[in-house]
Amino acid sequence: MRLNGRVYEAVAAQLQRRPACDLYHSALEVSVPEGRFVIEQAPVRDANGAERGVVAEGPVGVRWAGRWRIFRYEVRLWRGGVIPDVAEAVGGAKRLSDDPREAQRILDLVPSVPTPVWGRDEFGVGEMWNSNSVTSWLIARSGMAAEEIPLPIGGRAPGWKAGLVVAHRHQTHAPPPD
Repeated sequence: MRLNGRVYEAVAAQLQRRPACDLYHSALEVSVPEGRFVIEQAPVRDANGAERGVVAEGPVGVRWAGRWRIFRYEVRLWRGGVIPDVAEAVGGAKRLSDDPREAQRILDLVPSVPTPVWGRDEFGVGEMWNSNSVTSWLIARSGMAAEEIPLPIGGRAPGWKAGLVVAHRHQTHAPPPD
């Protein structure tokens, strides 16, 4: 994944006539009285998704290829789960809130996260959908100010804007969360 990310960013930077940046993959860790949950979008590993709290899947690259596991991603709501690369988080993990109601709203929203084709701009927002989109969508839909979360200096999180735009579209067409 790192090599693919570097190649992607090198090409994107050249096309956009800007310096290449570090790329970031986001995930959430949410604690509520019932336990700690990891929310992450990642490749489908095997057919045992229930063990990882899989609540949704989507295709990677092109919709028709999603019939094969290697071309699918999963969205996990994993009680007691782990984020494999959390130790590599630039600047460490960031606490977004201590409000248990906000935490519960995020957990409640996970099963309804959109699952368009990963790496594509199916929503027409000018940016592909990926793990960062899932994270920003959940934060924004929960009512927290996802736009105000700063990225580490020198990096970018492709897909973050896509999640925000799609979340705001949902908010204008659906009642706000409790």
